[in-house]
Amino acid sequence: MDKLQDLSEILSRHSHVFAHVLDADLNTDAVCTLDFTAHNELLKQTDLQDTSAFNDAVQQMLQEQQATVGVGGYLEDRFIYRRSKHFDVQAESRNLHLGIDVWIEDGTDVFTPLDATVHSFQDNNNFGDYGPTIILEHELEGVTFYTLYGHLNRASLEGLEVGKYFAKGEKIAEVGPFPENGNWPPHLHFQVIQSMEGRLGDFPGVATSSERAKYEKLCPNPNLILQSKHLP
Repeated sequence: MDKLQDLSEILSRHSHVFAHVLDADLNTDAVCTLDFTAHNELLKQTDLQDTSAFNDAVQQMLQEQQATVGVGGYLEDRFIYRRSKHFDVQAESRNLHLGIDVWIEDGTDVFTPLDATVHSFQDNNNFGDYGPTIILEHELEGVTFYTLYGHLNRASLEGLEVGKYFAKGEKIAEVGPFPENGNWPPHLHFQVIQSMEGRLGDFPGVATSSERAKYEKLCPNPNLILQSKHLP
């Protein structure tokens, strides 16, 4: 059994120990799944480079489902990254989403699901990028792994230091507003990572379709931690 399979099984075995990642219950009827694929006609008709218009579309999607929080995105084939050249890589664009997005009000508190230390952090300040980003390091059953929190507010990075300890359930950040969150409608990008591969403060959150097998192993399903009934 390789380490990636082992991590998914470890997370499954510890499903009862995780604290909430957000100050929101992701299992209520106020939560719905949102579709960011090319099947979404509303988004196809929206100027996604206009973040305010993009945000209005997200709010309409929530209202249509009588919800206040939207979730989804793990391994979703999304067309929305065409809004930014940041996702272009030579002959193939990145479109496969590697985390789970929780579309929620900016200012919402973000917590660590387990005891953690700060692995790295930075403001990935490109249009369509993560914006302020925190990566935490955890250990379960002797296996080290990481969680990434993207699209935060800049205040979340103040006073941080590599190696800073956070206890399970402790507040680490807040969901950021646009434009400081990388110019996105407010949401948290939450991702689980087996190996940082030498990276600091950043890690791909979107991959090319041809890289799916690699990243599906490297980045297990974050819902193993979030445990929303609205997600697989």
